[in-house]
Amino acid sequence: MRPARIHHHDQRPQWQLAHPFSALRTAARRPGPPRGDAPSGGAGVRRHFAAGVPVLIIAAVAFLALTGGTGMSWLPLLAVGPALAAATSGPWGVLRIGALAVGLGAAIAVHAGTPDDELAIVLSALSAVTLASSLAGALRRRRERVLAAVRSVAEAAQHAFLKPVPATVGHFQAAVRYSAAAAEARIGGDLYALVPTPFGIRLIVGDVRGKGLPAVGVAALVLGVFREAAYDEPDLLDVVHRIERSLARNLGPDDFVTAVIAGYPDADRMELVNCGHAAPLLVQDSGVLPVEPARPAPPLGLRALADEAPRLQEVALADGNQLLFYTDGVTEARDHEREFYPLRERLALHLSEDPSHTLAALHEDLLTHVGGELHDDAAMLLLRKPAVAPAAASGVDEPAGRCPSRSVAAE
Repeated sequence: MRPARIHHHDQRPQWQLAHPFSALRTAARRPGPPRGDAPSGGAGVRRHFAAGVPVLIIAAVAFLALTGGTGMSWLPLLAVGPALAAATSGPWGVLRIGALAVGLGAAIAVHAGTPDDELAIVLSALSAVTLASSLAGALRRRRERVLAAVRSVAEAAQHAFLKPVPATVGHFQAAVRYSAAAAEARIGGDLYALVPTPFGIRLIVGDVRGKGLPAVGVAALVLGVFREAAYDEPDLLDVVHRIERSLARNLGPDDFVTAVIAGYPDADRMELVNCGHAAPLLVQDSGVLPVEPARPAPPLGLRALADEAPRLQEVALADGNQLLFYTDGVTEARDHEREFYPLRERLALHLSEDPSHTLAALHEDLLTHVGGELHDDAAMLLLRKPAVAPAAASGVDEPAGRCPSRSVAAE
């Protein structure tokens, strides 16, 4: 198997250079809006500071009105306090800020000898702004409660079809990391599943074309069919065919899913079927090597547009080896200089014997690379075969930079 070639003049990630069907995903993807989640501690400090800003503004206006000699000219600025409080406080908090502004305004106007008619106009304006801001604060709080309810439902939906991966499955240690591009929904179009079956463990990692609720629906469909077929079909290629037939009935003409489906039928042998997806990374004594398919196959849902059928690929997996499956949200993440995230090099840097620690370090490194904001769904699933015995020789001499594998064509 050929190692990934790095072309410095080509801005595409390495795996796209080997998969012609990946161009469809790049052309079809619409960039998502930037997002970022501030740490809870920093958010709390900013929230308390923002709540105190309206009081500081009112105090500053009162000071200027009393010391500047033109008190009446400054009084309209007191309305900034309750107006700003609507963005940070509830309705009662806004009313308290407004009462403070009205009280100080009345005191300053009386101190300055303001005529009653002018005083009434200013205080009426402050009261109207306070009431309007209080209503805005109440509406904002209601929207926040609705958003919290939506997020809880989204989390429940995510756990329903993106089920947590146990730390140990069959012969493997396992870990997964998932980040959705839609920060408020916490769910997206990337998919993964790892299930024990009568035919050994089987897994899928994939990426649905597009984002939002349509992508979530397609991901749920693929995972549902996979979980059923993985238990029923002895042949891994038949699992792929089941998913393909279901998508052919349910996908739109422009929809497709890139995916890697894998199985571990017996010791020291992993089966892979790559349908237009990023090549998994195999970690062994010779380093981190991409498990590239001998011949690229079309993504799921596009079989009718291509003559190439998916092929079964067998990869030798010795004790201590690890296999990383991921989506293009990882490899296409860019830094401020528009450089792609070098997953292969960073994986070698952050390797450990605990897959969860490895993925946690990779995830933090990925966020650092992009400046804390992921603009696409990103998923990583890492398997490690514990070294319970000395690794046996594979018996196959491969040139340097290649991982031992063979392909079996679908019938």
